[in-house]
Amino acid sequence: MAELTHFDAKGDAHMVDVSDKAVTSRIATAEGYIKMARETFDIITEGRAKKGDVISVARLAGIMGAKQTSSLIPLCHPLSITKVAVDLAPDPDLPGLRLNATVKTTGQTGVEMEALTAVSVTALTVYDMAKAVDKEMVIGGIRVTLKDGGKSGRYEAS
Repeated sequence: MAELTHFDAKGDAHMVDVSDKAVTSRIATAEGYIKMARETFDIITEGRAKKGDVISVARLAGIMGAKQTSSLIPLCHPLSITKVAVDLAPDPDLPGLRLNATVKTTGQTGVEMEALTAVSVTALTVYDMAKAVDKEMVIGGIRVTLKDGGKSGRYEAS
């Protein structure tokens, strides 16, 4: 197993020095879901939420969240993100929404944390907008599904 990179020889947390790493194109995708009551699902998918269009607002929040990752996660590098795409797909069998985020950059470190943050903020925004009718929503399954670029190469979740 690889060693943890965010700790120095003394065990103190530090930001990894990426100055000697090559600048490469990098991409990461992440997924998750928010499960809800059937009534909540119907309200969201039929556009009847009192706070407005839940899916559009959550998509924008996820994009904004990806751009704020280094402000939220202490040891993340601020990155020049070149693309963020967030998709919310209604899944009546859940019932709920399946969430996916794709983040791209050209830089010296990857964008996995930005993709994870995008999915997390998207889910939290759905919760916030629908909590008046459903406080029992469940957020879960948040994980990296793809990471490509850089020295460690490609990773795809099984």
